Amino acid sequence: MPATGITFGIDNWQMQNNYVERMMDNAAYSAAHPDDTLVLAGPPRIPTASAKGGVRFGEKLLAIGHLQSCQFTQQKPTQPVMAIGSGRTFFVSGKAQGQATLGRLFVNGRNLMRVLHHNARLNSVPVTEFDDKPSINDNSQYYINLDSELYLIPIGLAVLFQDKIHENLGGFYAELMMITSYAVGFNAGQNMIMEQTTLVFDRLYPYYESSAIIWAKGATLHAVMGFTDNTVTNLQTTKDIGIQPT
Repeated sequence: MPATGITFGIDNWQMQNNYVERMMDNAAYSAAHPDDTLVLAGPPRIPTASAKGGVRFGEKLLAIGHLQSCQFTQQKPTQPVMAIGSGRTFFVSGKAQGQATLGRLFVNGRNLMRVLHHNARLNSVPVTEFDDKPSINDNSQYYINLDSELYLIPIGLAVLFQDKIHENLGGFYAELMMITSYAVGFNAGQNMIMEQTTLVFDRLYPYYESSAIIWAKGATLHAVMGFTDNTVTNLQTTKDIGIQPT
């Protein structure tokens, strides 16, 4: 039986022998999984290199625990346009718009509206001096008043993805986020109470902290299973520009 290969196009399509686009023999430990995803709250923008100073940016971020659901959506408003004299359609686009929803278990400690504004407390914002107070005192772990001036301050969220062997798969930073809704509900007989919030953001910016890679053992595991990944990752060597993958 021939070795498993990769289908890069029509010319080498072998449905019983090949995977499509990439090698997947190692999928059990190389696929993304919620267990290996981390969400962190922080400042509204990733600082420029000159503004970082001596503190690593990742040290300003607080990991958000007890998350049960997390979704980030980007939409780009796009308008189809036609012109007199042509039967073809073309498109014009605006800026991408983003929205996120978070669902979290309601437990003792920082509640969801408090943990999202970790950056405000990190910088000692006196929250009880606002006209509309979000909490009973500055050190409270429970914030609830969305009408407070505190929630005019934007925030940021980092999301980091790893696989089962802690190798970096990617990450992003949702910049300039604002909370637009908060909900908490409960019913008789249920076994937990959930908090949920909806946010809008300016953009998803590529981001990853290299120090988050703790246990990269990919090469060792590949060797144990005799795995060779001949997936083409460099676009300059793909078949679509006439160069056969090796």
